[in-house]
Amino acid sequence: MQDVLQRASAVRLLVLDADGVLTDGRLHFGADGEAFKSFHTLDGHGVKMLIESGVVVAILSGRRSKAVERRAADLGIGEVVQGAQDKRAELEAMLARLGLTASQCAFMGDDLPDLPAMTRCALAATVPGAPDAVKARSHYVTQRGGGDGAVRELCELIMRAQGTLEAALARYLA
Repeated sequence: MQDVLQRASAVRLLVLDADGVLTDGRLHFGADGEAFKSFHTLDGHGVKMLIESGVVVAILSGRRSKAVERRAADLGIGEVVQGAQDKRAELEAMLARLGLTASQCAFMGDDLPDLPAMTRCALAATVPGAPDAVKARSHYVTQRGGGDGAVRELCELIMRAQGTLEAALARYLA
């Protein structure tokens, strides 16, 4: 765990996959073909706290979804890339845009298409339901599942490692 905290202490950018990380990975389709997704409020508040602490949060997804666009806007996530066929190339472009390096980046994914980006970052995280190949290449596997507080868990871990969690909690404990 000490290695994970050390890696987390350098994170300036957290990149999240959407399906299976911000959601439980299930897709529900309406009669008109629109996909419905559900997001957890715990994750949302964790993202907001992490952004307030000075860490940039981004979404990098292989699918396109208006629901993801809407959720990102609600949370103040400005970096959103959807429809990514090559997540590593998209990650590299994002790092260049933001003037950051992979050693300052964490990536949370849940499936094989995430591995090229995950393995490039200083901190790779995943969820318990991820395939074994993804878990084996992750530095941290959350206890909570995708769409069920996993992102919040990682946000708090990063903030704890950076010494910003207590300050974020203080405003609720006054």
